[in-house]
Amino acid sequence: MNIQWYPGHMTKTRRMIAEQLKNVDAVCEILDARIPISSRNPDVDELTAGKPRLVVLNRVDQADPASTRRWADFFRARGYAVLETNAKGGAGTTRFAAAVRELLADKLRSYAEKGMAGRVVRVMILGIPNVGKSTFINQVAGRKTAKTEDRPGVTRSKQWVPIDKGLELLDTPGILWPKFEDQSVGLNLAYTGAVKDDILDVETLGCHLMAYLGEAYPDALASTYKLPALPERETEENDVAWGYRLLESAGRKRGFLISGGEVDTERMAKILLDEFRGGKLGRFTLELPEE
Repeated sequence: MNIQWYPGHMTKTRRMIAEQLKNVDAVCEILDARIPISSRNPDVDELTAGKPRLVVLNRVDQADPASTRRWADFFRARGYAVLETNAKGGAGTTRFAAAVRELLADKLRSYAEKGMAGRVVRVMILGIPNVGKSTFINQVAGRKTAKTEDRPGVTRSKQWVPIDKGLELLDTPGILWPKFEDQSVGLNLAYTGAVKDDILDVETLGCHLMAYLGEAYPDALASTYKLPALPERETEENDVAWGYRLLESAGRKRGFLISGGEVDTERMAKILLDEFRGGKLGRFTLELPEE
């Protein structure tokens, strides 16, 4: 699958980010803990060069805990502050303000020495579409200040959100990059809902995800769909072909049949993606630091 999605408003967002950097003290980059590299916009390092960075690994409740620890160590070793959160449930978000003040300790000390102890700290929140930025901000603020939906592209303009007397956040629209050079990145983004489903062949995407889970998490897949055993992968069988047979097996077990007794694999693919995105299949991390 050749997955690409870069609507026009993302070019506008990139310009806005560059223009607003002078108004913030630090950048908070929110990543999906299941795909920490695929959910990192490679343009962000260049765009935000020189600004202190806090990396938030969000949706840790859906990621493999051991893998999340490895990713946290990976980013800390590269000089970033790291916070692990589940923004939807609120876990970890209460530590955000303290993490920002620790990250900016030297700058805050300098402000105090200059008689500017009460100066407001401003942090830009960045991330790809549907990674949970607005939900995170609402949790940190303790009230609903940003519009949230479980689909990409909801936030379309910047918004300053006061958190307390000394902290303000800049909510920004989700931004991807113009071309995914590695199609495994495009697949990971599509699996997790960062790319709009209506530009995708959902059935083929479901085949790819089934094949990945069949290789990496076969026991969880068999347990979820009550399969006594997964269909064995044939020699040189590609992901789509094997994934299609897995979709058929799961769909038949769920009773998703159409005329002639055939399995409605498109319906099963949609269910698979919904259940994966909702964490109903288990806690999976799709990439590791050493890869």
